[in-house]
Amino acid sequence: MLRVIEADYLGDFRVRLAFSDGFAGTVDLAGLLDGPVFVPLNDKNVFQHFELTDHTLQWACGADFAPEYLREIARAESLTTAHP
Repeated sequence: MLRVIEADYLGDFRVRLAFSDGFAGTVDLAGLLDGPVFVPLNDKNVFQHFELTDHTLQWACGADFAPEYLREIARAESLTTAHP
């Protein structure tokens, strides 16, 4: 089972993540915070206060993302950064 094992807030809606499979990358969740559970996260002051659970990031409002989804975003962003 894939897990987020480390998370560091970078500013805005960006988080640097390390995964249990050895991959590490940055996710920018701006524009992905749609739907009722994610509305509070559009406030950067709320967004930056996440917790690392046993497998992913979670916020006090109950919002979280599947670690597989976060890894896909991080991978896509690393490819975009490597090949502008």
